Amino acid sequence: MGTSVSPDPNLSAAATSGMAAMAASKRKLKVATWNIAAINNNPFEYWITYDENPEYEKIMTAIEGFLENPGDKDVPVSSVFTEEMYGELEKRMTEVGWDNVKSYWDGDFKNRKIVTEFMKDPLLGSKRLASMPDRITNTINVVGSDEPVCRPTVINMYDGDLSTLPGWWSAWEKFMFDTPLQVEDKGEIKNDPPYKMLQPIKKAKYPDITEEEEKVSLPLQTMCGAIFDAILVHMMNTVSEPAVWQDLKRTMVENLNKQKVPHTLDILENVYGDSDVITLEEVSASLIEQARKRALGQKFWIVAPGDMDAVRDQNSVIFLSKETFPAGPSAEITALVESSFEEGVDVPIAKGDILAITATDRDGIPFVIAAFHGDTNGLATKPVLSAIMKAMASDSALVTHKLIFGLDANTYEKAKPGKQQDVLEWGKHYVSYGLTSCWGDVPNPSNYTTFNSRTYLQPQLNK
Repeated sequence: MGTSVSPDPNLSAAATSGMAAMAASKRKLKVATWNIAAINNNPFEYWITYDENPEYEKIMTAIEGFLENPGDKDVPVSSVFTEEMYGELEKRMTEVGWDNVKSYWDGDFKNRKIVTEFMKDPLLGSKRLASMPDRITNTINVVGSDEPVCRPTVINMYDGDLSTLPGWWSAWEKFMFDTPLQVEDKGEIKNDPPYKMLQPIKKAKYPDITEEEEKVSLPLQTMCGAIFDAILVHMMNTVSEPAVWQDLKRTMVENLNKQKVPHTLDILENVYGDSDVITLEEVSASLIEQARKRALGQKFWIVAPGDMDAVRDQNSVIFLSKETFPAGPSAEITALVESSFEEGVDVPIAKGDILAITATDRDGIPFVIAAFHGDTNGLATKPVLSAIMKAMASDSALVTHKLIFGLDANTYEKAKPGKQQDVLEWGKHYVSYGLTSCWGDVPNPSNYTTFNSRTYLQPQLNK
């Protein structure tokens, strides 16, 4: 571990004694980790089986055709998100004090073709100029309501009329700039319109964005988000009658999205309820609150970050079995971990991505337990583990603790050098600290952990 301090002798003795007791009883820890993707409220993002309504497959196939072979439907952006709409948006962004991005509109975006040069532009995807504002404003949980507030768009639970572009734009502009929403952030109730919730896009986390774009990333992502939503509305009303696709969407939302949290909690209770430790990533505040009210709250200590991210609403969370850890969590050490990153290195993490705590099990074994949500490219995975190990090595008590680390590492079989984390290199990294994983010391690069069938109706076509 590269110990830089002397271990606390009492804790060291307790850890040794506890490990001996655990071995003698042949007790093993059962640990589960799961990225539950709480922020995904798009009913169309993944292909589903929907035999009851043949319109589903017709519409999804038509969308694929629109995007793969647009032909004369590949019109300029300005014919969908019009000059008039841009002018109104520019006025709004100027009024809130943002930099002007008219040069990006006139010199680039308004002339792009809506499919080949906007929706399918891989660079636009890797810069997150459309997907980041969608992530923040797609679905917003508000104080005092069981129902979230949704941005007027095709890809969420929004229930308003999207049958025309002018009607959509009026609702979108009002939502973004004129609709204050009460959101809890670190125990404080904020009452802000959605535009104030947007976050700058950092080059450290998304390397493809330029320094100039980073400086104007708030107005630039707002413009791109508006263009993206406009294209979706235009596309849906082109491939299907508004009454048909909107009715289909309402049925899907009711069955897939509104029941997502209860269904997730059912799985945790019925499949993983006998676990000693569960680490979860991308967890919403709503799920945490509901979990505590159910049987899970009786069986587990449900530990959330002290510095919850109420805006992105995707946090790492740890469930500790009350039987295995009768005293519950001892302390949160997330701040210590985050302060242990190598100096001068920008690590692509966001608030809520890391949760690190200490806890002692029933045999007296002290543990550091961490949950981590990695970035899409896995570039934070090695630095975060290094920071955890450095933090543990810097403290005479923590150096005696055993580590349990649950994460979505986002490593790749064939990584792009400098842009993605190779899985074998990741294996060498954790082995260098004397650690192993559920996949062993040398993970099999072709042992994929996630398979999904994404549709064309989502903001990251580059995924």
